[in-house]
Amino acid sequence: MGYGLLLGVSGLAWAQEKAAPEKTAPAKATPEKTAPAKTAQPPKEALEQLVDRMQAYYEKIQDFSADFEQRYHYKMFDRTQVSQGRVIFKKPALMRWDYEKPSKRSFLISEEQVLALDAAALTLTKTTIATDKLSAAVTFLWGRGKLKEEFHISYAPCKGCKEVRLELLPKKEEPRFQKLFLDIDVKTAQVVQSTVVDPDGSENRIRFLRWKENQNLQQEAFKLSVPEGTQFLDMTKMPGG
Repeated sequence: MGYGLLLGVSGLAWAQEKAAPEKTAPAKATPEKTAPAKTAQPPKEALEQLVDRMQAYYEKIQDFSADFEQRYHYKMFDRTQVSQGRVIFKKPALMRWDYEKPSKRSFLISEEQVLALDAAALTLTKTTIATDKLSAAVTFLWGRGKLKEEFHISYAPCKGCKEVRLELLPKKEEPRFQKLFLDIDVKTAQVVQSTVVDPDGSENRIRFLRWKENQNLQQEAFKLSVPEGTQFLDMTKMPGG
């Protein structure tokens, strides 16, 4: 399972299953360079204040919804695959990703259960995820993880950006990703875009659009509509599931 944020973040699109890129998908963009900035950065106190405001923002909201655009750049193939869809989230641990393009797929995360629906293939797969082992890059969405405890955080260069970009490097060895970038709206402290750099250098970038929060989302919004004839695959009953 791909690891990213959705963070509003997450980002967190750790719910997105990675597959080989489509051969027809052209590389319309190359990943941004993440070399350390050579210019002076704001003082440490300003950085810590921004991170604290961002943490507090996600601790206070109870739910959110947003449209998203995901650009996954496969370093090995030098290709970029673009996906679009919608995400909704509700505390304590409900998240749903509905992909509309290039194909219809849905991912539902409920506590430690993950349901992946592929409408075209008519398959519904059930797996589990140990939320207590997730990085703070995901769990801070739920008001649990503390970013400053798990990451070295610094400002990163972002030419032409309207937001401020933060670079998060894991303090401990992290096999799932190298580092994480968060683009922050300094006025609201909301994460507008997240970029996860995989161990192989591939980049999973998700930008959130038309963000809405505290809408009192109901449980019904997190129920998948499963097409007739869909095959159910319960991976939790298999060894290692």
